[in-house]
Amino acid sequence: MKAEIILTGGRVFKGLAEGFAEAVAIGGGRILAAASAAEVEALRGPDTRVIALEGRAVVPGFNDAHLHLLNLGRAMAELNLRTESGVDSVAEILARVAEAARGAKPGTWIKGRGYDHDQLAERRHPSIEELDRAAPDNPVYLERTCSHLAVVNSAALALAGVDAGTPDPQGGRIERRHGAFTGLLAERAMRLVGAVLPPPTEADLVEAIERAGTALLAQGITSVMDAAIGMHAGYADAEAFEAAAARGRLPLRVWACLYGDPGGVVEAAHAAGLRFGRRQGLLRYGAAKIFTDGSAGGLTAAIGEPYLVGLADNRGILCFSDAEAHDLLRRYHALGYQLAIHAIGDRAIEQVLSGMEAIAAADGPIATRRPRIEHCGFLSPAQRRRMAAAGVLPVPQPAFVYEFGDLYLTNLGRDRSEAAYPMRNWVDEGHRPSASSDAPVCSTDPFKNIYTMVTRRTQAGTEIGGRQRLTVAEAVHAYTHNGAWSQFAEAETGLIATGMRADVAVLSHNLFDIAPDVIRDEVRCDLTILDGRIAHERDGPQ
Repeated sequence: MKAEIILTGGRVFKGLAEGFAEAVAIGGGRILAAASAAEVEALRGPDTRVIALEGRAVVPGFNDAHLHLLNLGRAMAELNLRTESGVDSVAEILARVAEAARGAKPGTWIKGRGYDHDQLAERRHPSIEELDRAAPDNPVYLERTCSHLAVVNSAALALAGVDAGTPDPQGGRIERRHGAFTGLLAERAMRLVGAVLPPPTEADLVEAIERAGTALLAQGITSVMDAAIGMHAGYADAEAFEAAAARGRLPLRVWACLYGDPGGVVEAAHAAGLRFGRRQGLLRYGAAKIFTDGSAGGLTAAIGEPYLVGLADNRGILCFSDAEAHDLLRRYHALGYQLAIHAIGDRAIEQVLSGMEAIAAADGPIATRRPRIEHCGFLSPAQRRRMAAAGVLPVPQPAFVYEFGDLYLTNLGRDRSEAAYPMRNWVDEGHRPSASSDAPVCSTDPFKNIYTMVTRRTQAGTEIGGRQRLTVAEAVHAYTHNGAWSQFAEAETGLIATGMRADVAVLSHNLFDIAPDVIRDEVRCDLTILDGRIAHERDGPQ
């Protein structure tokens, strides 16, 4: 078979153990060869498109092993309150809310997300009174970047039926000061307002999936896990993914993780046949998820020792008792799903890990099921050893160190922050850590994530836990092969090797021979190939 596409004259990263090649040949949706330029040239035919790399790097398509594709697409159509969009103060947030309210009919919801209170000049959240003044005739719902906190105005609380007599829900907090609402909702208290937000249509959801997937392809990302299908629009989320896949509107590979907290969709999806192993085009089903705690930046991750700021003796929020969490894990394991459980703090990690160990004690080893602890940020060496023994995968977000590391120092102190997201320990101990963004929590930019893995520096330049640095090759391997492993896809994607699916990213630079700052600031994806077809070209045909 002659090649349809040849990429030649560059630095082809085949995989951590496989090393590098000069060129790669692609045909029939597969890698035909990754070898010397001369060997690949032998596969050239009269219709082969030859792309001169001119020293650029080629890597397997990136795999963002934990993000929220549908929510990312929806967020792209809401107020962008992220720091890089110019939001550096409460005043700027209020100005954007007020501008949106002026263009909206009274009663229409104003939604936005992405602000980080620690990055604002005032170092606080907007208050309910400020939001009331900015949008007096509209309900307002703004999510912090971590998605574990939101601020709302009085109109939103009124529509949700929240009044002075409303108690904190289990696993959540309605913040009050001196008996009055501040507008801040934590964890499961966010659902009180979420329940009265206007439901999106299927067309809205499919459009959001397509919008986000197209944007990710432009960054060289060809595979993702959507980490909570069903969390936002209920079972309609799953129906939208099915529709997008069936209609050819799913732009990239998706490993589907079903939201399984009480009120989630796991049982309904299982009954409808959306089970481990089901394929629909680029969509594959496999995982089920619960949230056991919150976020360290939002002071809601469940930790053993108290936070250094905020409420006295605050150790975060456990969403469930041990018995409740373990029951959910057993149920979803029994239904055949891979467990992909949110746990950031060491108390939450202990709850999840002990539950997985209990399943193994009752049913036998679970390593072949590749259970995952999502985030897995603040854990002890003993917990790492137990994870390795049980075959439990860490699925971290190195980007958290980049975007939130300075806040971790404030909230948790130097020692705990240095040990957070220990990529070097995990690699050395054989854990197969993947890499991901948790978008829209963090930027989807893979090059910022790689920068963080090789420098352990925050966006402010602070080094945190320098001993946890990886090499560039190790970082790329985490972002490609290890992500595929976490999704049972390692036989198809994650390496550039003969017979593998041709999911490939051509980068603007030789990633393996430049300074970390250049990786972060200058590297872009020039070309993305998915299943052997060109899915993105940054500057047109080359």
